[in-house]
Amino acid sequence: MDKVLLVDDEKDLRAIVRQVLKEEGFSVIEAEDGLQAVRLFRKEPPDVVLLDLNMPHMDGLDAMRELRKMGPDVPIIILTAHGDIPTAVDAIKKGVYDFMVKPPEFDRLVIVVRRALETRRLEKEVVKAQTALESSLEHQLGKSDAMKTVIKQVNQVAGTEYSVVIQGETGTGKSVVATAIHSLSGRSERPFVSVDIGLIPDLLVESELFGYKKGAFTGAEKEKSGYFESAHGGTIFLDELENMSAHVQAKLLSVIEKKKIYPLGGTGEVDVDIRIIAATNRDIRESVEKKEFREDLYYRLGEFIVSLPPLRERVEDIPFFARKFLFDAASELNKQIREISGDALGTLIKHPWPGNLRELKNMMRRAALHTEGDVIGRSCIEALMSQKCRDRVTYPVMSVKEAVKDLEKRMIVEALARTEGNKTKAAEMLELSYATLFAKIKEFGI
Repeated sequence: MDKVLLVDDEKDLRAIVRQVLKEEGFSVIEAEDGLQAVRLFRKEPPDVVLLDLNMPHMDGLDAMRELRKMGPDVPIIILTAHGDIPTAVDAIKKGVYDFMVKPPEFDRLVIVVRRALETRRLEKEVVKAQTALESSLEHQLGKSDAMKTVIKQVNQVAGTEYSVVIQGETGTGKSVVATAIHSLSGRSERPFVSVDIGLIPDLLVESELFGYKKGAFTGAEKEKSGYFESAHGGTIFLDELENMSAHVQAKLLSVIEKKKIYPLGGTGEVDVDIRIIAATNRDIRESVEKKEFREDLYYRLGEFIVSLPPLRERVEDIPFFARKFLFDAASELNKQIREISGDALGTLIKHPWPGNLRELKNMMRRAALHTEGDVIGRSCIEALMSQKCRDRVTYPVMSVKEAVKDLEKRMIVEALARTEGNKTKAAEMLELSYATLFAKIKEFGI
């Protein structure tokens, strides 16, 4: 039963209002002035307050300020005389739900009270949904201050039609953010089409994005809709934006401006209603400054930019994700692993994680596989990291031409070592003529 706190110094008015509200199914508690109202509110918080303005000891405005401190979400309806209407209007600007002139029209009073309660319920549902959303995003993205900022940005932009660019290193969760934005948007019931530009050969990007007609090119045996047409009404997520050629950038700009696509080999146009979310592992603004990305397209796509920090810049998220990935892997493997030791977590925190969350997930899956006990120790983590270092082959940065020469020299040295310096046998092993081998030995100073 909804509880109403009725605050008025007029005893007869309180009696009438109490009777009306009780007949409508409300529970009523009464106070004859502001001080008593504050005491009752503290002891027995109501769902809505009916508050007179002019009362002894503490007037309605002072009481309102005190009640707001204790229950900022409890709606307050002001009861006022005709002469106090300007004050009541000013109170609404400060957050009061509504006001009514005394004596109130009782039918309207009941309606206003019910509306106030419904508004409060709806606000609670919104807060509950928002909390659940943030909890869900934190579970996927992290709980650090940096990621809370990202989650706030997701909430800000999701309900708009803004195009979004998400930038961050590989493995930071760009696709997760894109999916969250779509899920919270007005297009959530419509398609979400994800396209990895980096996986499509350059010559096929345009046809894959915008579709083609039968016979448009060799191998086009039937008509095919592109990703943009498939995403009509929903969202298209263009990952690895940095791999988009200048030609396709120009085509994309045209699509954004005209909201139309032109399939290859066709003469007609196709209307498309889509929201674009793009992702890149580079700073898109730097790409524009280097003339690697069109500035006009940047302004079209980057109406809102979300930057995801690398894992090494939010180390407080490492223990959370390490445990999450570990327990997921342990469940998959049907192992009873319950924890990661403190020194193992210390080792994980000190690691730079160039592959970000993707690398950490891989590490914890391997740790779960190799561990027989119920706790992941530092020795396990260090062994896996050491193996990873051994597995990683590093090469000095050089041009392809220099790399070829370096490899040739290494192969010649190896062949000469195996043949104990016999140039004829070494030439045969390398499938070179003797003259060519001799020239290269001289060139490389072997």
